[in-house]
Amino acid sequence: MSKFTIEQKTHTTAEVFYLNGFLDAHTAPQLESAIAGAISEGKHKIVVNFNDLEYISSAGLGVFMVFIEEVRAEGGDIKLTAMKPKVFTVFDLLGFPMLFDITETEDEALTKFTA
Repeated sequence: MSKFTIEQKTHTTAEVFYLNGFLDAHTAPQLESAIAGAISEGKHKIVVNFNDLEYISSAGLGVFMVFIEEVRAEGGDIKLTAMKPKVFTVFDLLGFPMLFDITETEDEALTKFTA
């Protein structure tokens, strides 16, 4: 099984998820459960920090598609930040920069929620 961890922190403007390791078909349910839990608590402004993520598969990408419409319908969004070039390439190849706000830094992503 792939190594994957999530750290979740509540920031004043958003719920922030820190991903570490490999996000694939085996680990995607863990992220899906964490995001679903935040949404069920009424947290619709979400930042996902990819700084320590080494790999993402299409199953990992699918997690974000599951929730984007729901959070936007509630006035929130999912902002993605701090991607390594090889992780960003996967998002870019599938057109995710057209669907998601992808920033270089977590602070930039958080600021967009207050702008």
